[in-house]
Amino acid sequence: MAAQDNRPAWPNGARCAALLTFDFDAESLWLSRDPGAAERPGILSQGRYGARVGVPRLLDLLAAQGIRATFFIPGWVAEQYPDEARAIRDAGHEIGHHGYCHERAVPADPEGEREAFRRGLEALEQVLGVRPLGYRSPGWDLTPITLELVRAAGMIYSSNLMDDAWPYLHRHPQGDVVELPVQWLLDDAPFFLFNPHLANRPMIPAELVFRQWEEELLGFHELGGLFMLTMHPQLIGHPSRIRLLRRLIERITSLDGVWVTTCAEAARAWLQADSAGAAGR
Repeated sequence: MAAQDNRPAWPNGARCAALLTFDFDAESLWLSRDPGAAERPGILSQGRYGARVGVPRLLDLLAAQGIRATFFIPGWVAEQYPDEARAIRDAGHEIGHHGYCHERAVPADPEGEREAFRRGLEALEQVLGVRPLGYRSPGWDLTPITLELVRAAGMIYSSNLMDDAWPYLHRHPQGDVVELPVQWLLDDAPFFLFNPHLANRPMIPAELVFRQWEEELLGFHELGGLFMLTMHPQLIGHPSRIRLLRRLIERITSLDGVWVTTCAEAARAWLQADSAGAAGR
């Protein structure tokens, strides 16, 4: 399939790549939407669960399974939860940029987007000593300036768009940026995120979500591409869902030809393969 589509091949002849990614939003998910949530401890406690319980449980699971993942962390979260953020870094996982306080980019406010992007980067550098290689915009919202900010910061990938099942390149004379596509189908929020103040459908049982994600995994294994799973410690970090994720990891690693990797490694491989292909043409 890859050769017929003139796409680069995955390393070592892998049929597909599988990436486990976590958006460690903590309370920023709610504060960014409603500053008044600062006075509502019940709402914010959902985010605190992600930091206090979800992250440690996920780190234990990933260590037990021998998996390296990518955690996208808003700068505000790194400042509020430095111990948890450092634990992620020290466990060998990749740290990606995820804005400052989960502000969703607005095309009409480019200066606001630039400021949030800058503050988020500075916080990750100050707290973690990390200069991220990739960016996931809060809510996956991009504007006409976002990729220029990514490129100017020296990053090599974006993980925000939904228009392919394979990585592809945002071409630019000053340097290409790899797009690592996402999908709502492979995000835990549509299944597990709940707001009692809004008309909301019931949360989906973990078993049904496992079956959905497993079917999508098998589809990628058959057809090729990038199985990009997006999760949130405050959602996936509950007991039944930790069990779901453990079963899914075991299913992923039971399949031949699946390259389990991080976002940065996948992006580097795509750039190298594209460069090699260009040299051979």
